[in-house]
Amino acid sequence: MTPSLSPRLVLTALFPFALGYLLSYLLRAVNAVVAPDLVADAGLSAGELGLLTAAYLGAFAFFQLPLGVLLDRYGPRRVQAGLLTIACIGCIGFALAPDFAGLFAARAVIGLGFSAGLMAGYKASSLWVPLERRSLVNASIMATGAVGIVFATEPTEFLVSLIGWRQAFMVFAGLTLACALFIFLAVPKREGESTPVPLSTQLRQLLRILALPLFWRIVPLLALTAGVQIALHGLWAGPWFRDVMGLSRPEVARHLLWMAVAFMIGILFAGIIADRAGRRGISPISVMIGCHMVYFIAQAIIVLEFIPLAVVAWLATAATGQVAILAYPWLAQHVGNELAGRSNAAINFSVFLVAFATQYGVGVIIGLFPATTIGYEPSSYRWAFGIFLVLQLAALAWYLIGRRKEHA
Repeated sequence: MTPSLSPRLVLTALFPFALGYLLSYLLRAVNAVVAPDLVADAGLSAGELGLLTAAYLGAFAFFQLPLGVLLDRYGPRRVQAGLLTIACIGCIGFALAPDFAGLFAARAVIGLGFSAGLMAGYKASSLWVPLERRSLVNASIMATGAVGIVFATEPTEFLVSLIGWRQAFMVFAGLTLACALFIFLAVPKREGESTPVPLSTQLRQLLRILALPLFWRIVPLLALTAGVQIALHGLWAGPWFRDVMGLSRPEVARHLLWMAVAFMIGILFAGIIADRAGRRGISPISVMIGCHMVYFIAQAIIVLEFIPLAVVAWLATAATGQVAILAYPWLAQHVGNELAGRSNAAINFSVFLVAFATQYGVGVIIGLFPATTIGYEPSSYRWAFGIFLVLQLAALAWYLIGRRKEHA
Protein backbone atom coordinates (compact mmCIF):
# COMPACT_ATOMS: atom_id res chain seq x y z
CA MET A 1 0.00 0.00 0.00
CA THR A 2 1.29 3.49 -0.88
CA PRO A 3 1.90 5.60 2.25
CA SER A 4 -0.36 8.64 2.66
CA LEU A 5 0.71 12.20 3.46
CA SER A 6 -1.11 13.89 6.34
CA PRO A 7 -2.39 17.47 5.86
CA ARG A 8 -0.50 18.54 8.99
CA LEU A 9 2.77 17.23 7.54
CA VAL A 10 2.15 19.05 4.27
CA LEU A 11 1.24 22.36 5.93
CA THR A 12 3.97 22.49 8.56
CA ALA A 13 6.93 20.52 7.21
CA LEU A 14 6.63 21.02 3.43
CA PHE A 15 4.52 24.09 2.52
CA PRO A 16 6.81 26.66 4.23
CA PHE A 17 9.73 25.48 2.07
CA ALA A 18 7.55 25.52 -1.04
CA LEU A 19 6.73 29.16 -0.22
CA GLY A 20 10.44 29.95 0.04
CA TYR A 21 10.96 28.33 -3.34
CA LEU A 22 8.12 30.43 -4.75
CA LEU A 23 10.01 33.59 -3.77
CA SER A 24 13.23 32.11 -5.13
CA TYR A 25 11.64 31.65 -8.54
CA LEU A 26 10.05 35.10 -8.43
CA LEU A 27 13.40 36.80 -7.91
CA ARG A 28 15.13 34.51 -10.39
CA ALA A 29 12.70 35.32 -13.21
CA VAL A 30 11.88 38.95 -12.42
CA ASN A 31 14.54 40.38 -14.76
CA ALA A 32 12.65 39.04 -17.77
CA VAL A 33 10.06 41.73 -17.01
CA VAL A 34 12.19 44.55 -15.56
CA ALA A 35 15.01 44.15 -18.13
CA PRO A 36 13.88 47.21 -20.17
CA ASP A 37 14.01 49.34 -17.00
CA LEU A 38 17.47 48.05 -16.08
CA VAL A 39 18.77 48.66 -19.62
CA ALA A 40 17.31 52.19 -19.64
CA ASP A 41 18.57 53.13 -16.16
CA ALA A 42 22.06 51.60 -16.38
CA GLY A 43 22.66 51.63 -20.15
CA LEU A 44 23.38 47.91 -20.29
CA SER A 45 24.51 46.01 -23.38
CA ALA A 46 23.09 42.56 -24.18
CA GLY A 47 26.17 40.92 -22.62
CA GLU A 48 25.96 43.09 -19.49
CA LEU A 49 22.25 42.35 -19.12
CA GLY A 50 22.97 38.63 -19.40
CA LEU A 51 25.85 38.85 -16.92
CA LEU A 52 23.81 40.92 -14.44
CA THR A 53 20.89 38.50 -14.51
CA ALA A 54 23.24 35.50 -14.37
CA ALA A 55 24.91 36.85 -11.21
CA TYR A 56 21.99 35.33 -9.30
CA LEU A 57 22.62 31.97 -10.94
CA GLY A 58 26.39 32.12 -10.43
CA ALA A 59 26.18 32.76 -6.68
CA PHE A 60 23.34 30.24 -6.47
CA ALA A 61 25.44 27.60 -8.21
CA PHE A 62 28.68 28.02 -6.29
CA PHE A 63 26.94 27.74 -2.93
CA GLN A 64 25.25 24.44 -3.81
CA LEU A 65 28.10 22.16 -2.72
CA PRO A 66 28.60 23.66 0.77
CA LEU A 67 24.81 24.00 0.95
CA GLY A 68 24.38 20.23 0.77
CA VAL A 69 26.74 19.81 3.72
CA LEU A 70 24.92 22.51 5.70
CA LEU A 71 21.50 21.00 5.01
CA ASP A 72 22.64 17.55 6.10
CA ARG A 73 24.38 18.91 9.20
CA TYR A 74 22.00 21.62 10.47
CA GLY A 75 18.68 20.77 8.80
CA PRO A 76 16.59 22.73 6.31
CA ARG A 77 14.70 24.88 8.84
CA ARG A 78 17.68 26.79 10.20
CA VAL A 79 19.63 26.92 6.95
CA GLN A 80 16.72 28.21 4.86
CA ALA A 81 15.63 30.82 7.41
CA GLY A 82 19.16 32.20 7.63
CA LEU A 83 19.71 32.31 3.89
CA LEU A 84 16.37 34.02 3.22
CA THR A 85 17.45 36.77 5.58
CA ILE A 86 20.51 37.27 3.38
CA ALA A 87 18.24 37.36 0.31
CA CYS A 88 16.23 40.14 1.97
CA ILE A 89 19.41 42.18 2.36
CA GLY A 90 20.24 41.55 -1.30
CA CYS A 91 16.83 42.83 -2.44
CA ILE A 92 17.33 46.02 -0.46
CA GLY A 93 20.80 46.44 -1.99
CA PHE A 94 19.42 45.93 -5.51
CA ALA A 95 16.75 48.56 -4.91
CA LEU A 96 19.37 51.09 -3.78
CA ALA A 97 22.22 50.21 -6.21
CA PRO A 98 23.35 53.23 -8.28
CA ASP A 99 25.19 51.46 -11.11
CA PHE A 100 26.02 48.15 -12.81
CA ALA A 101 28.60 47.13 -10.19
CA GLY A 102 26.15 47.67 -7.35
CA LEU A 103 23.35 45.89 -9.20
CA PHE A 104 25.65 42.95 -9.98
CA ALA A 105 26.81 42.58 -6.36
CA ALA A 106 23.28 42.84 -4.98
CA ARG A 107 21.95 40.38 -7.55
CA ALA A 108 24.65 37.90 -6.48
CA VAL A 109 23.67 38.34 -2.81
CA ILE A 110 20.04 37.63 -3.76
CA GLY A 111 21.17 34.46 -5.54
CA LEU A 112 23.17 33.37 -2.49
CA GLY A 113 20.20 33.99 -0.22
CA PHE A 114 17.86 31.92 -2.36
CA SER A 115 20.39 29.15 -3.00
CA ALA A 116 18.50 26.72 -0.75
CA GLY A 117 15.15 27.51 -2.37
CA LEU A 118 14.53 24.06 -3.83
CA MET A 119 17.16 22.03 -1.98
CA ALA A 120 15.75 22.89 1.44
CA GLY A 121 12.38 21.56 0.28
CA TYR A 122 13.99 18.42 -1.09
CA LYS A 123 15.87 17.88 2.15
CA ALA A 124 12.64 18.31 4.11
CA SER A 125 11.08 15.77 1.75
CA SER A 126 13.89 13.30 2.47
CA LEU A 127 13.33 13.77 6.23
CA TRP A 128 9.54 13.54 6.31
CA VAL A 129 8.29 11.73 3.20
CA PRO A 130 8.58 8.00 2.29
CA LEU A 131 10.87 7.35 -0.66
CA GLU A 132 8.09 6.08 -2.94
CA ARG A 133 6.19 9.40 -2.63
CA ARG A 134 9.11 11.80 -3.05
CA SER A 135 8.89 12.24 -6.83
CA LEU A 136 5.34 13.50 -6.38
CA VAL A 137 6.19 15.68 -3.37
CA ASN A 138 9.29 17.15 -5.04
CA ALA A 139 7.29 17.92 -8.18
CA SER A 140 4.58 19.52 -6.03
CA ILE A 141 7.16 21.75 -4.33
CA MET A 142 8.48 22.80 -7.73
CA ALA A 143 4.94 23.39 -9.01
CA THR A 144 4.33 25.70 -6.04
CA GLY A 145 7.53 27.49 -6.96
CA ALA A 146 6.09 28.01 -10.42
CA VAL A 147 3.56 30.38 -8.84
CA GLY A 148 6.60 32.61 -8.30
CA ILE A 149 7.10 32.72 -12.06
CA VAL A 150 3.45 33.73 -12.43
CA PHE A 151 4.03 36.60 -9.99
CA ALA A 152 7.17 37.57 -11.94
CA THR A 153 5.11 38.27 -15.08
CA GLU A 154 2.00 40.47 -15.29
CA PRO A 155 1.69 41.03 -11.50
CA THR A 156 5.27 42.32 -11.37
CA GLU A 157 4.71 44.39 -14.52
CA PHE A 158 1.71 45.97 -12.81
CA LEU A 159 3.62 46.53 -9.56
CA VAL A 160 6.55 48.13 -11.40
CA SER A 161 4.24 50.40 -13.38
CA LEU A 162 2.60 51.43 -10.10
CA ILE A 163 5.59 52.11 -7.84
CA GLY A 164 8.74 51.62 -9.97
CA TRP A 165 11.19 48.74 -10.10
CA ARG A 166 13.29 49.92 -7.14
CA GLN A 167 10.31 50.15 -4.80
CA ALA A 168 9.14 46.77 -6.10
CA PHE A 169 12.37 45.21 -4.85
CA MET A 170 11.77 46.74 -1.43
CA VAL A 171 8.41 44.92 -1.43
CA PHE A 172 10.22 41.70 -2.37
CA ALA A 173 12.61 42.27 0.54
CA GLY A 174 9.73 42.47 3.01
CA LEU A 175 8.07 39.33 1.66
CA THR A 176 11.36 37.42 1.85
CA LEU A 177 11.98 38.38 5.47
CA ALA A 178 8.43 37.38 6.39
CA CYS A 179 8.97 33.97 4.76
CA ALA A 180 12.22 33.48 6.71
CA LEU A 181 10.38 34.08 9.98
CA PHE A 182 7.53 31.77 8.92
CA ILE A 183 9.92 28.90 8.21
CA PHE A 184 11.87 29.34 11.42
CA LEU A 185 8.75 29.51 13.60
CA ALA A 186 6.34 27.14 11.83
CA VAL A 187 8.45 24.18 10.72
CA PRO A 188 8.65 21.56 13.49
CA LYS A 189 11.99 20.45 14.78
CA ARG A 190 12.83 16.86 14.05
CA GLU A 191 14.85 14.73 16.44
CA GLY A 192 18.06 13.78 14.74
CA GLU A 193 17.73 16.62 12.23
CA SER A 194 21.33 17.59 12.94
CA THR A 195 24.02 15.02 12.44
CA PRO A 196 27.13 14.59 14.61
CA VAL A 197 29.20 13.52 11.59
CA PRO A 198 32.34 15.73 11.43
CA LEU A 199 32.49 18.32 8.66
CA SER A 200 35.62 16.71 7.19
CA THR A 201 33.75 13.40 6.88
CA GLN A 202 30.83 15.08 5.14
CA LEU A 203 33.16 16.74 2.64
CA ARG A 204 34.78 13.37 1.89
CA GLN A 205 31.33 11.91 1.33
CA LEU A 206 30.55 14.73 -1.08
CA LEU A 207 33.71 13.97 -3.04
CA ARG A 208 32.64 10.32 -3.09
CA ILE A 209 29.40 11.34 -4.80
CA LEU A 210 31.28 13.44 -7.34
CA ALA A 211 33.55 10.48 -8.12
CA LEU A 212 30.68 8.15 -9.06
CA PRO A 213 30.58 7.20 -12.80
CA LEU A 214 26.79 7.23 -12.53
CA PHE A 215 26.90 10.89 -11.53
CA TRP A 216 28.90 11.90 -14.60
CA ARG A 217 26.71 9.80 -16.89
CA ILE A 218 23.40 11.39 -15.90
CA VAL A 219 24.28 14.88 -14.66
CA PRO A 220 25.35 16.43 -18.02
CA LEU A 221 21.84 15.70 -19.33
CA LEU A 222 20.15 17.01 -16.19
CA ALA A 223 22.31 20.13 -16.03
CA LEU A 224 22.01 21.11 -19.68
CA THR A 225 18.27 20.53 -20.04
CA ALA A 226 17.25 22.22 -16.79
CA GLY A 227 19.99 24.86 -16.91
CA VAL A 228 19.13 26.04 -20.43
CA GLN A 229 15.43 26.27 -19.54
CA ILE A 230 16.23 28.39 -16.47
CA ALA A 231 18.47 30.70 -18.49
CA LEU A 232 16.06 31.23 -21.39
CA HIS A 233 12.85 31.53 -19.40
CA GLY A 234 14.50 33.64 -16.71
CA LEU A 235 15.62 36.33 -19.16
CA TRP A 236 15.82 35.72 -22.90
CA ALA A 237 12.27 34.52 -23.60
CA GLY A 238 11.00 38.07 -23.03
CA PRO A 239 13.35 39.76 -25.52
CA TRP A 240 12.69 36.92 -28.01
CA PHE A 241 8.96 37.64 -27.94
CA ARG A 242 9.69 41.34 -28.47
CA ASP A 243 12.29 41.02 -31.22
CA VAL A 244 11.20 37.90 -33.14
CA MET A 245 7.41 38.11 -32.74
CA GLY A 246 7.19 41.90 -32.42
CA LEU A 247 5.11 41.89 -29.22
CA SER A 248 4.60 44.92 -26.99
CA ARG A 249 5.79 44.95 -23.37
CA PRO A 250 2.33 44.08 -21.93
CA GLU A 251 1.99 41.30 -24.51
CA VAL A 252 5.41 39.93 -23.54
CA ALA A 253 4.37 39.86 -19.87
CA ARG A 254 1.16 38.05 -20.84
CA HIS A 255 3.05 35.37 -22.78
CA LEU A 256 5.47 34.91 -19.87
CA LEU A 257 2.44 34.46 -17.64
CA TRP A 258 1.12 31.69 -19.87
CA MET A 259 4.53 30.02 -19.77
CA ALA A 260 4.56 30.18 -15.98
CA VAL A 261 1.17 28.49 -15.82
CA ALA A 262 2.36 25.84 -18.30
CA PHE A 263 5.43 25.23 -16.14
CA MET A 264 3.33 24.81 -13.02
CA ILE A 265 0.93 22.38 -14.68
CA GLY A 266 3.63 20.49 -16.56
CA ILE A 267 5.93 19.83 -13.63
CA LEU A 268 3.02 18.77 -11.40
CA PHE A 269 1.76 16.32 -14.03
CA ALA A 270 5.29 14.98 -14.53
CA GLY A 271 5.40 14.17 -10.82
CA ILE A 272 1.98 12.52 -10.92
CA ILE A 273 2.93 10.45 -13.98
CA ALA A 274 6.22 9.39 -12.38
CA ASP A 275 4.41 8.50 -9.15
CA ARG A 276 1.90 6.28 -10.96
CA ALA A 277 4.48 4.83 -13.34
CA GLY A 278 6.65 3.89 -10.37
CA ARG A 279 3.84 1.72 -9.02
CA ARG A 280 4.02 -0.19 -12.31
CA GLY A 281 7.78 -0.63 -12.15
CA ILE A 282 8.59 2.15 -14.64
CA SER A 283 11.67 4.18 -13.69
CA PRO A 284 11.34 7.97 -13.24
CA ILE A 285 14.30 8.25 -15.62
CA SER A 286 12.19 6.72 -18.40
CA VAL A 287 9.43 9.27 -17.73
CA MET A 288 12.03 12.04 -17.76
CA ILE A 289 13.49 10.95 -21.11
CA GLY A 290 10.01 10.85 -22.65
CA CYS A 291 9.35 14.42 -21.52
CA HIS A 292 12.74 15.50 -22.85
CA MET A 293 11.79 14.37 -26.33
CA VAL A 294 8.93 16.88 -26.31
CA TYR A 295 11.28 19.51 -24.86
CA PHE A 296 13.84 19.10 -27.65
CA ILE A 297 11.24 19.23 -30.42
CA ALA A 298 9.79 22.42 -28.94
CA GLN A 299 13.24 24.03 -28.78
CA ALA A 300 13.85 23.12 -32.42
CA ILE A 301 10.64 24.91 -33.42
CA ILE A 302 11.82 28.03 -31.55
CA VAL A 303 15.31 27.88 -33.08
CA LEU A 304 13.85 27.53 -36.58
CA GLU A 305 11.49 30.45 -35.79
CA PHE A 306 8.41 28.63 -37.04
CA ILE A 307 6.11 31.39 -35.83
CA PRO A 308 2.71 29.60 -36.21
CA LEU A 309 3.80 27.09 -33.53
CA ALA A 310 6.15 29.38 -31.57
CA VAL A 311 3.83 30.10 -28.65
CA VAL A 312 2.90 26.42 -28.32
CA ALA A 313 6.61 25.54 -28.42
CA TRP A 314 7.45 28.00 -25.63
CA LEU A 315 4.61 26.58 -23.54
CA ALA A 316 5.96 23.07 -24.14
CA THR A 317 9.49 24.06 -23.06
CA ALA A 318 8.01 25.55 -19.91
CA ALA A 319 6.00 22.40 -19.16
CA THR A 320 8.84 19.92 -19.77
CA GLY A 321 12.07 21.84 -19.20
CA GLN A 322 12.48 20.99 -15.51
CA VAL A 323 11.61 17.28 -15.50
CA ALA A 324 15.21 16.65 -14.43
CA ILE A 325 13.85 16.84 -10.87
CA LEU A 326 12.53 13.31 -11.35
CA ALA A 327 16.15 12.11 -11.24
CA TYR A 328 16.97 13.72 -7.88
CA PRO A 329 15.41 11.05 -5.61
CA TRP A 330 16.56 8.37 -8.08
CA LEU A 331 20.21 9.39 -7.68
CA ALA A 332 19.80 9.94 -3.93
CA GLN A 333 18.56 6.35 -3.63
CA HIS A 334 21.76 5.14 -5.30
CA VAL A 335 24.06 7.07 -2.94
CA GLY A 336 22.07 6.53 0.28
CA ASN A 337 19.40 8.58 2.05
CA GLU A 338 21.89 10.05 4.53
CA LEU A 339 23.66 11.73 1.61
CA ALA A 340 20.47 13.02 -0.04
CA GLY A 341 21.20 16.67 0.70
CA ARG A 342 24.69 16.50 -0.79
CA SER A 343 23.52 14.46 -3.76
CA ASN A 344 20.74 16.92 -4.59
CA ALA A 345 23.03 19.89 -4.10
CA ALA A 346 25.68 18.39 -6.38
CA ILE A 347 23.11 18.09 -9.17
CA ASN A 348 21.80 21.57 -8.46
CA PHE A 349 25.32 22.98 -8.62
CA SER A 350 25.70 21.56 -12.10
CA VAL A 351 22.28 22.84 -13.21
CA PHE A 352 22.87 26.40 -12.09
CA LEU A 353 26.44 26.50 -13.34
CA VAL A 354 25.05 25.67 -16.79
CA ALA A 355 22.22 28.20 -16.30
CA PHE A 356 24.78 30.91 -15.46
CA ALA A 357 26.93 30.07 -18.47
CA THR A 358 23.89 29.90 -20.77
CA GLN A 359 22.32 33.16 -19.63
CA TYR A 360 25.59 35.03 -20.05
CA GLY A 361 26.63 33.12 -23.18
CA VAL A 362 23.37 33.85 -25.00
CA GLY A 363 23.88 37.54 -24.26
CA VAL A 364 27.42 37.44 -25.62
CA ILE A 365 26.30 35.69 -28.83
CA ILE A 366 23.40 38.12 -29.33
CA GLY A 367 25.80 41.00 -28.74
CA LEU A 368 27.89 39.90 -31.72
CA PHE A 369 25.03 40.99 -34.02
CA PRO A 370 24.12 44.64 -34.67
CA ALA A 371 21.29 45.89 -32.47
CA THR A 372 18.00 47.11 -33.93
CA THR A 373 16.10 50.26 -32.99
CA ILE A 374 13.87 48.38 -30.53
CA GLY A 375 16.11 45.57 -29.31
CA TYR A 376 18.35 42.85 -30.73
CA GLU A 377 18.75 41.29 -34.16
CA PRO A 378 16.14 38.50 -34.51
CA SER A 379 18.52 36.09 -36.27
CA SER A 380 20.93 36.28 -33.32
CA TYR A 381 18.54 34.24 -31.20
CA ARG A 382 18.60 31.42 -33.76
CA TRP A 383 22.35 31.05 -33.36
CA ALA A 384 22.39 31.50 -29.58
CA PHE A 385 19.52 29.12 -28.82
CA GLY A 386 20.64 26.63 -31.49
CA ILE A 387 24.11 26.18 -30.02
CA PHE A 388 22.70 25.23 -26.64
CA LEU A 389 20.15 22.87 -28.19
CA VAL A 390 22.99 20.98 -29.88
CA LEU A 391 24.78 20.68 -26.53
CA GLN A 392 21.67 19.21 -24.92
CA LEU A 393 21.28 16.63 -27.67
CA ALA A 394 24.94 15.67 -27.22
CA ALA A 395 24.33 15.17 -23.48
CA LEU A 396 21.35 12.92 -24.27
CA ALA A 397 23.51 10.85 -26.61
CA TRP A 398 26.21 10.59 -23.91
CA TYR A 399 23.66 9.27 -21.40
CA LEU A 400 22.06 6.78 -23.80
CA ILE A 401 25.43 5.41 -24.94
CA GLY A 402 26.50 4.97 -21.31
CA ARG A 403 23.25 3.22 -20.41
CA ARG A 404 23.56 0.89 -23.39
CA LYS A 405 27.11 -0.08 -22.37
CA GLU A 406 25.88 -0.65 -18.82
CA HIS A 407 23.24 -3.12 -20.01
CA ALA A 408 25.45 -4.76 -22.67
